Amino acid sequence: MARLADYFVVVGYDLEKRGGCEGQGRILQRFPEKDWEDSPFPQGVELFCQPSGWQLVPDQLPPSFFVAVLTDINSDRHYCACFTFWEGLDNPQLQKAEASEADEADEVLSVVQPAKIFAPKSLVLVSQLDHTEVFRNCLGLIYTVHVDGLSAPLETVVGNLLTCVIPIAGGSQRTITLGAGDRQVIQTPINESLPVSGSSVAQLFRQLGIANVLCLFCAALTEHKILFLSSSYQRLTDACRALLAIMFPLKYSFTYIPILPGKLLEVLSTPTPFIIGVNSFFRSETQELLDVIIADLDGGTVTIPECVHISLLPEPLLQQTQTALSMVLDPELEVADHAFPPQSMQPSALKIQDKEIRAVFLWLFARLFQGYRWCLHIIRIHPEPVIRFHKAAFLGQRALSEDDFLTKVLDGMAFAGFVSERGPPYRATDLFDDLVANQVERIRQEEACPHKVMNHAKEVAEQLFKNENPYPAVAMHKIQRPSENSQNNAQNRAPFPMLDDVAVQLFIDHAAAKLKTAPPAVKPELKSMVPSGPPLGELFLAYIVDRNGNVMANSARRLEVVRNCITYIFENKMLEAKKLMPAVLRALKGRAARVCLTQELNQHVLQNRAVLDDQQFDYIVRMMNCTLQDCSHMDEHGIAAALLPLVTAFCRKLGAGVTQFAYSCVQEHMVWTNMQFWEAMFYSDVQNHIRHLYLETEDGGQEIGALELASEQSRLWPTLSKEMQMERVQKEESTVFSQAIHYANRMSYLLLPLDTSKNRLLRSSGLGDVESVSNSYVTNSIAGSMAESYDTESGFEDAESSDVANSVVRFINRFVDKVCNESGVTNEHLKALHAMIPDIVQMHIETLEAVHRESKRLPPIQKPKLLRPTLLPGEELVMEGMRVHLIPDGREEATGLMGGPPLLPAEGAIFLTTYRLIFKGTPTDPLGKRNFGCKEDIGLVNDGPVCPGGAPAALMKIAFDEEVASDLAEVFRKHLHKLRYPQHVQGTFAFTVGQSGKMVVEHKTKDKNQSLKTLSKNLVKSAKRTIGRQYVTRKKYSPPTWENRSSFQSELDEDEISVSEEVDQSSLTLSSTIRSSDRQTMSNVVERACCRDYQRLGLGTLSNSLTRSKNEPFRISTANRMYTVCRSYPGLLIVPQSIPDSTINRICRCYRQNRFPVVCWRNPRTKAVLLRSAGLHAKGVVGFFKSPNAPTAVPSQADSTSLEQEKYLQAIISSMPSYSENSGRNTLSGFTSTHMNTSGKWGSIRGSGRLSAYNPDVGTRLAGKESPQPNGGPSEAMFLRQQKAYLYIIGDKAQLKGGKQDSFQQWEVVPIEVCDVRQVKNSFKKLMKACVPSSSTSDPNMSFLRCLEESEWMALLHRVLQVSVLVVELLDTGSSVMVSLEDGWDVTTQVVSLVQLLSDPYYRTFDGFRLLVEKEWLSFGHRFSHRGAQTLGSQSSGFTPIFLQFLDCVHQIHLQFPMEFEFSQYYLKFLAYHYVSNRFRTFLLDSDYERIELGVLYEEKGERKNPQVCKSVWDYIDRLNKKTPVFYNYMFSPEDDEVLRPYTFISNLKVWDFYTEETLSEGPSYDWELRGRQERAAEETAEKPDTSGPKSQRHIVWPCYDNLTKVVPDAITKLLQDLQSLEAELGQATDKWKDTWDKIKTTQRTETKLESKPSFSSSLLMSSNLSHQRRSQGVYLQESGVGSSINLALDCEASATSTPVPGRPSTSTLYSQFQSSESENRSFEGILFKRGALLKPWKPRWFVLDKTKHQLRYYESRQDKECKGVIDLAEVESVTAGTPTMGAPKNIDEKAFFDLKTTKRVYNFCAQDSLNAQLWMDSVQSCLSDA
Repeated sequence: MARLADYFVVVGYDLEKRGGCEGQGRILQRFPEKDWEDSPFPQGVELFCQPSGWQLVPDQLPPSFFVAVLTDINSDRHYCACFTFWEGLDNPQLQKAEASEADEADEVLSVVQPAKIFAPKSLVLVSQLDHTEVFRNCLGLIYTVHVDGLSAPLETVVGNLLTCVIPIAGGSQRTITLGAGDRQVIQTPINESLPVSGSSVAQLFRQLGIANVLCLFCAALTEHKILFLSSSYQRLTDACRALLAIMFPLKYSFTYIPILPGKLLEVLSTPTPFIIGVNSFFRSETQELLDVIIADLDGGTVTIPECVHISLLPEPLLQQTQTALSMVLDPELEVADHAFPPQSMQPSALKIQDKEIRAVFLWLFARLFQGYRWCLHIIRIHPEPVIRFHKAAFLGQRALSEDDFLTKVLDGMAFAGFVSERGPPYRATDLFDDLVANQVERIRQEEACPHKVMNHAKEVAEQLFKNENPYPAVAMHKIQRPSENSQNNAQNRAPFPMLDDVAVQLFIDHAAAKLKTAPPAVKPELKSMVPSGPPLGELFLAYIVDRNGNVMANSARRLEVVRNCITYIFENKMLEAKKLMPAVLRALKGRAARVCLTQELNQHVLQNRAVLDDQQFDYIVRMMNCTLQDCSHMDEHGIAAALLPLVTAFCRKLGAGVTQFAYSCVQEHMVWTNMQFWEAMFYSDVQNHIRHLYLETEDGGQEIGALELASEQSRLWPTLSKEMQMERVQKEESTVFSQAIHYANRMSYLLLPLDTSKNRLLRSSGLGDVESVSNSYVTNSIAGSMAESYDTESGFEDAESSDVANSVVRFINRFVDKVCNESGVTNEHLKALHAMIPDIVQMHIETLEAVHRESKRLPPIQKPKLLRPTLLPGEELVMEGMRVHLIPDGREEATGLMGGPPLLPAEGAIFLTTYRLIFKGTPTDPLGKRNFGCKEDIGLVNDGPVCPGGAPAALMKIAFDEEVASDLAEVFRKHLHKLRYPQHVQGTFAFTVGQSGKMVVEHKTKDKNQSLKTLSKNLVKSAKRTIGRQYVTRKKYSPPTWENRSSFQSELDEDEISVSEEVDQSSLTLSSTIRSSDRQTMSNVVERACCRDYQRLGLGTLSNSLTRSKNEPFRISTANRMYTVCRSYPGLLIVPQSIPDSTINRICRCYRQNRFPVVCWRNPRTKAVLLRSAGLHAKGVVGFFKSPNAPTAVPSQADSTSLEQEKYLQAIISSMPSYSENSGRNTLSGFTSTHMNTSGKWGSIRGSGRLSAYNPDVGTRLAGKESPQPNGGPSEAMFLRQQKAYLYIIGDKAQLKGGKQDSFQQWEVVPIEVCDVRQVKNSFKKLMKACVPSSSTSDPNMSFLRCLEESEWMALLHRVLQVSVLVVELLDTGSSVMVSLEDGWDVTTQVVSLVQLLSDPYYRTFDGFRLLVEKEWLSFGHRFSHRGAQTLGSQSSGFTPIFLQFLDCVHQIHLQFPMEFEFSQYYLKFLAYHYVSNRFRTFLLDSDYERIELGVLYEEKGERKNPQVCKSVWDYIDRLNKKTPVFYNYMFSPEDDEVLRPYTFISNLKVWDFYTEETLSEGPSYDWELRGRQERAAEETAEKPDTSGPKSQRHIVWPCYDNLTKVVPDAITKLLQDLQSLEAELGQATDKWKDTWDKIKTTQRTETKLESKPSFSSSLLMSSNLSHQRRSQGVYLQESGVGSSINLALDCEASATSTPVPGRPSTSTLYSQFQSSESENRSFEGILFKRGALLKPWKPRWFVLDKTKHQLRYYESRQDKECKGVIDLAEVESVTAGTPTMGAPKNIDEKAFFDLKTTKRVYNFCAQDSLNAQLWMDSVQSCLSDA
């Protein structure tokens, strides 16, 4: 029984303390005045009566009522029902005003004050029961008695109210009356544990909606802060009550304030979770709360701040709950679409609906918690049950260990309360207990069918409703309400009277006396055993089988493998076990197999077979480690728990009396350092022991569970005598105590490492990297390999063993304290334990020392022999081989997952040389060697340059073997860093090669610690920290390839070629340059490649021959010969003829880095020029666009510069023939549309037709875009516009802001967005992460294609290509273009080079491409060292592969135009590799100036002391190209003056396989000396005869292992090789491959002429019909890699058999025919008579002078394609007039004869007449002088 009301309080407005704007309330009267003992009077009631503040109001308001909830210090809730009405007062303001002076009165009275105002007064009931309606009626009655002046005295009513006593629960009905003619019936709920909600839950759903309430529900359960806003106080209380009701059976245990007064708003910034309601009046003050979820009841919204993440219910539960709720709230939704909807589908009444919603939530909790009782550990039964919940097991068996929501709920306070309240097995049960135990099966079967769920919910709802309303409604209520007129004449009503406290107190005392005499009401408690429901395991097996039946069969096979392997091990069939091992280790990834393993091993322990020999021990430990490795630290599947008794059982004998147990080898796992794991293990063991304790006393069935047993014991407890009770308590306590000792031992076993000189518990994580325990690891017979720990953080290796001991003791003490306090161990026992633990640990350490000592005596497992790597000439070892393991990274190709043998992990050694890092070794997979097709051993070679970059996409993840001392690993790291980032560029390999400075670091012998240390800091990551790719060599005989016939050495010497005869200037530093005569420097500068190119393009020459004339538009300026104008430009520059050098000095200041515009290429047809420069300085831009002739008195410096700049641009424009022709620019007569689209070839991939996502913003004159070209280039139509600028300046959008376009200028600025260098750097980093991930990931967002897209590398390529195509178009239509972006050395260089490559076929040959790179990249100062982060100084700026990006673009163009390039794709990869390898000096340093300063630029070729060391990559390529066709593209068949326009859409671009390919057998194929040696080594090893039996001709080729291009060469290379081997056999002198190839080409051509219908086979290589064949047959010649392959593969993209696009040349003319490479460039041709060699007659021949190839060729006749002979102009010494000799043609002028003297002989020629002869002599002379 309980009091209906504890206190009655009258609270009024406090007139005295009225200060400022806010008034205060005060308690006028309170009954009883003395506090009850069981519930003290709550403080602060007056605040809660007026939560928004006490205020006087001008008009009377209607009475209001609400219930606030106060929580006291014992967390008991008090319900304060507040009834507030307003009473009239005379306005105190007016009285005050009269009293004060006049001036003050003016102020106050400026607002008209009412004469009467109203003050609030509240009647408050404080109760511990929540009967809202009863309180409303009682307080209303008191108010009515006062207003209507009923006869009953107020004291009597209040007295009766305070003395009314009602039962708390039990479902009884009680009628009460307060003595004013009233009568009320109070119904009490049947079960007090179920919340009473009225209709508040239904209301809440109506206000907020299903999703919002579910969101709040999850937020409350996962302990977030929730704030309700409403303008109604009662609604706030209802909403909070509703939220608590749906959380049942969990109870909310944090701050709960349904109505928070405005004065206490700072409570909202509390750090703990809460549920609080606040009036909307204070909405603005809740805005700045950052972590509070705000639910607005009036607006129906829930606002979740950004920083708050609410974990929602797991699917499919969430979906099913939402469905069920919508069926309750909106039943019509289901039939809304029916043609004949049923008549009545109204939702239930609010009260019923409320219960249905609650039933759905109960159903939800029953599903969430089903089986929870099977995870309770009962650790004490007497005197009070102590129960713990095993969270990990629950989550593991429910397969929800990853689920965020459930994990948080189980960790929460509410669930802890749930366990302590519902855990005890013997107690009163309620509806939830029944649901979660007895109806699980029903719930499981019905969950998928919403209607059945609904029926179930309705049944539960009925029970809930019956609980609240046990009796049918009775109409016995009789409550007076105030009459109408009393409310109307409220103005003149008397205030609420003061009550007579004595009278009220008498009532209370009288009632108290009566209670004392009454007999105590005894309510029998219905306790019973709580049912547990079906066990978890069965439940979820049923689930899993339902979902996927087939999984079972598959796993059964795996379990069979595990069982067999264990059987073999124990039967000592080691070979069989070894075979099964890899399969077992893979199977152990699955949970079933791990459980099976523990059960099988347990069987063997039970059969006393726990003592093993060394090999058995190794295998068992390996399997245990593998099993543990995939367990999380929570051990949710109980695997570690099952292994714990086994690791202390299995052992091996090491020597006399020394036994090593398995636990010393399985310590490296997180789970052992997890306190929760040990607690759960301890509790489950204690539970078992306590169960046995009572099972012995009752000889009943063995199958009683611990909870049932505990329940039975609790039932009997009251019947036992005191002695019996004490005895049982002691027995239990000593059981717990003995277990604690046992666990202290167990923990010391698993926490103390074998070698206690090292520590690992000091690590914050408890352990190092979990990865270190890879399942491929074989425990060394050196005993505790796995138990090896890490060095302590302090770094003292030989720290006192007490460190370890202390930390282990501390850990065990913490554990013991926690579990003993929870399970009620006595203090004496606890002290004894604390004293015991250090002894236990010390004793164990002593045992371990003996084991450790003995284990070292074991013979170590045989390790593979270390293989020595072959080194390059001049390459030296920095560190001898260190034994390491190569661990798989994120790429799966080598791990065997993609098919093929697992090549990784591999064991071997790592060698650090001055050039690269090499790994050589073999796969560790014991069957790896067998998996290969041949019996020979396979070896892995893994190398790559160490110096900057390394192979761009290389990654080695290595773990040092236990024999490598840790300091050695550190030395290795330091050396690696030193080699990667030398102090100066001169420290790089290209400079140090051959300078022997021995730095070899010797091994220290080491025996102290054997441990597998993981250097998993990804020591080696992407391009910046790359250490080579991984490769594997197979020692397998292969016939000597033709390119390696003679010893490689002599080959290198035999054709030492001198590129040009240069003066020895290797010692040239800049100071000496300046001192030496200008002429000498100039001669060197002229020799530079770019000058040859300028002459080829006709852009000016330096010779004084007749060819130089003043009317040439451009000249070569020597203004920069001393690099004074611009440090980063070459010495010679092309500028307009009319611009003097003095102007140049001034102009250059406007541009960044002084890089002013210079001409770099001229279109031979339209004579438009291409210029490059840096962007303008900011002030330059403005001056540039302002009108230059502004009327200023004295032109300022800026203005004059700006004028000169205009002059400069004007000079360029006037050099264009189109400008002079048109003598103006209004007409475009010179440029017809034919000019525009006749020449040029589109990519061989059809355009996708969609617009490019990125359109360069072409300037205003180009803005009339009709439609862009299908390749992402600009549309043709826009070039046909009337006004076309003569010069387009491609500038950076960001720079050109604010510039105005002058309509009369002849140039136009085209602003485009360029990619900034940082973008390229970051993009490349991400590209590397995608191509070479360091660890594998299962995250679908991290797939290769997703990462590739996120890197945006393809988008950057697209952008560069697109701008280049735009420029090509502009140049081709006759406008000049100036590319003026960033500093003029990154993007500018890319664009300018690509434009020349696309426009000029010469640059697509070997010589041309070399020249292009030398000219645009090297001479024009691309910052190779800086961008490649080659030195310590540039390390911070990072690796930014601008040049690599350019090569990637060339690769993309090459893919689209395979017949236009003389070089193969392999050539590009070769350059890309050596761009970062630092083997050659070509790509070092930032400009010619720096190269001269270091004396690199003009090294004389003759000074090479070491002929093997090539300084330049070009020489190396030339030399290689003579020997092997590896760089040559067999499909090379260019068309004349072909302009390429590639497709640039991202969909047309391909990822360059250079980033992804890998050859584990031999390392990168870009260092050819190594290849030759490796092959010879392979031949030598294979020469031993193999008598084992017939050898198969078949040969397995593994991707990622073999070098495909070498193992599977292409047809042409194979034929060339066969031809050479035949010639060698026949003893003929072999030709160079190029000669053979050229011969074949020419014969092929003559054949096709003879045949009218060329057969496919004969014309495959060269037929005039090839283009057609290529299109229709889809013959697609792939790139030639090493050994240069051409796979005649069908490639659908290449075989675009589409009809020709109108407006383009048709495909047959596109690839018209292969032409002889000789007939490309004919500078001058005609008939000459030539005198034959000795005694031969004069004969007429057709002569061709070829400036490009620098040759004079002759043919039989003009039509002849086959060249009869060639005179190399390099050998010509002079051209002189000759005299007629014997047999010369008759009737010919004497002056028509001339002689050509070469180094070998003199040629005599005769022309048709003297004029002709003079022309020939001049032409030859000009060629010579140009050279």
